[in-house]
Amino acid sequence: MLRTEDGVRIDAAHTPPAAGAGDEVGIVVAHGFTGSWRERTARRIVHVLSGYGGVIAFDFRGHGRSGGETTVGDLEILDVEAAVRHARVVGYRRIAVVGFSMGASVAVRHAGLRGGVGAVVSVSGPARWYYRGTKPMRQVHWAIERPLGRWAARVAKRTRIASGQWDPVPMPPYEAAALISPTPLLVVHGDADAFFPLEHAHQLHDGAREPKELWIEPGYGHAESAATPELIHRIGKWITTNLS
Repeated sequence: MLRTEDGVRIDAAHTPPAAGAGDEVGIVVAHGFTGSWRERTARRIVHVLSGYGGVIAFDFRGHGRSGGETTVGDLEILDVEAAVRHARVVGYRRIAVVGFSMGASVAVRHAGLRGGVGAVVSVSGPARWYYRGTKPMRQVHWAIERPLGRWAARVAKRTRIASGQWDPVPMPPYEAAALISPTPLLVVHGDADAFFPLEHAHQLHDGAREPKELWIEPGYGHAESAATPELIHRIGKWITTNLS
């Protein structure tokens, strides 16, 4: 159990590096909205990444066994900071953050606004807020903005969503991406993503400064549930090659 700067308890797990992996590399994994590190898809990703370093996986505030309520990408940068801090306490000197969907937006914003990491990977991440251009995202906004939607998310997904609107509106990911350099940034997006079309990946990548890289994955859907072991292996290799 970790604790954030604003006092929220965060449920987390540490997976040591597999035999042959670098013992100085720590990889923080940030899940998507309504997700959890305890889900099978997330555990599979952690297992693959442990071949490239130790892994800290955690539940964002308002998710699973963590405390508090989710702010859907705003205060969650404090959750990532708590996980990064714990990775340093464990003994990892070179730390990367890999985020999926909402976790991708938080990973980018954390790296841009807080810094202190050696590489950032955004998988299936949004570039900007309030996007409603797809049916799944209209459903997500219903869950966030309506009392009945928040109740359904709490009951069905164990996700507690803070009521009310952002005040102020947090910096969007594409603007935060411009602040990440000289830390390497990898943007990964599928051309079959039902939530965020490819324009989000291009906006993120275009907003960032070098060093940066963009992977458009043919046939890849959205976030953890669609990520193949082969893709996660490639991300792990990219991390070990580019981690500063």
